[in-house]
Amino acid sequence: MAKKRKDDGRNLELIDALAVLERDKGIPAESIWHALEDALGAAYPKTPGVTATHARIEMDRSSAQIKVWEQEVDEETGEIVSENFVETPAALGRIAAQTAKQVITQRLREAEREITFEEYEGREGDIIMGTVEQHDPRATVLSLGKADALMPQGEQVPRERYEVGDRVRGYICEVRRTLKGPTIIVSRTHPGLVRKLFEMEVPEIQDGLVEIRAIAREAGHRTKIAVASNDLNIDPVGACVGPKGARVRAVQNELRGEKIDIVPWRDDPAKLVAEALQPARVRDVVVDEANKTAVVVVPDNQLSLAIGKEGQNARLAARLTGWRIDIKSESQYSAGPAQPDRGLFEPVVPESRRRGIRSDSTAGEQQAEATDAAPGSAAPESDTTPESEATAPEPEATAPEASSPGTPAQDAQEPEPPAADAGETGGSEVPAADGAPRESADGGVRP
Repeated sequence: MAKKRKDDGRNLELIDALAVLERDKGIPAESIWHALEDALGAAYPKTPGVTATHARIEMDRSSAQIKVWEQEVDEETGEIVSENFVETPAALGRIAAQTAKQVITQRLREAEREITFEEYEGREGDIIMGTVEQHDPRATVLSLGKADALMPQGEQVPRERYEVGDRVRGYICEVRRTLKGPTIIVSRTHPGLVRKLFEMEVPEIQDGLVEIRAIAREAGHRTKIAVASNDLNIDPVGACVGPKGARVRAVQNELRGEKIDIVPWRDDPAKLVAEALQPARVRDVVVDEANKTAVVVVPDNQLSLAIGKEGQNARLAARLTGWRIDIKSESQYSAGPAQPDRGLFEPVVPESRRRGIRSDSTAGEQQAEATDAAPGSAAPESDTTPESEATAPEPEATAPEASSPGTPAQDAQEPEPPAADAGETGGSEVPAADGAPRESADGGVRP
């Protein structure tokens, strides 16, 4: 492996090659020199005519001249017994050159991996942009240029679909050192992704004027964030929403349509819980600071909205505030004491309560029907024969079309007359005792 040299003994060709390698690979020059020395040290014992089994190589950084020290090593202890300087051979054999190439390639690859690991080691909590390189049910691989990022299935949003070539943002959760290089774990479900996106879109958060105090997220569905302002002249919610909702819309677009609720942070637990349950309106909040529980009273027509679909709104509010929340309508709260505790962060609405919400109107209808059925009121439609028909002469079988205003067909549209008048036939006049006009059973007034 002869090298062209100048008259001053410098190997300019080798020096230029190492400079190009340093520039293209981004590897420090000293690391490349050490790798080259180790490669030549491994190749030297395989040079024809060399009897030494170990050697130490030194290279001059300015001239690239090679100096060789043959070493004698104790086989039992592995310690160096002696070291002798020898004249550097003019050329290395084919096997030695191949060995040197393998060693230097391996050392350069290790140096690249180490540089990549150091680049991403302190970036946990940052957002990176990658291109989908591979996608399968187990994981998605994102290409970051010098390294690849892995997004496991558990860190993917179930409703999102990734195609090869798509550019995706991910939140760096962990950077691991492995034999094959650094492994970068990214996530699309981490709440920190929402925080970083708002920091990118809202200048007030970057400047420290607005602060995100808490985040609760169910990836792909809804996120709640509580924000506070360190400047009395800045509305934290308005700053995050932006002009005409531009800032929050940009975050939603990055999250592919995920709903975001922005609420102001309150130091008062009762006010904080009330704000966290938005968009539902809250009438009252009773807090128990010892057990860190809160009983929330909402209007009857706001109960389902406060609980949310499958309890999502209440569950996110509990995670956002850190309080155990029990939601009751005004009628339920006035009916008795608080229901048994339902657990922190997972407020679950029993099925019986859900039925009770819907049955309020049904119970009112049943009560109205019971009132109508009482004496002095019109009887509801039923399968039984009306009393007016029971006292009327039985019609002929050949004339079923003959009917009166008191027949079942008329009863389906108008209520029955009071029970006191049901003894007369349908549509007949009922004279008053004093001879005054009286309303007849068919709803008309007879003189």
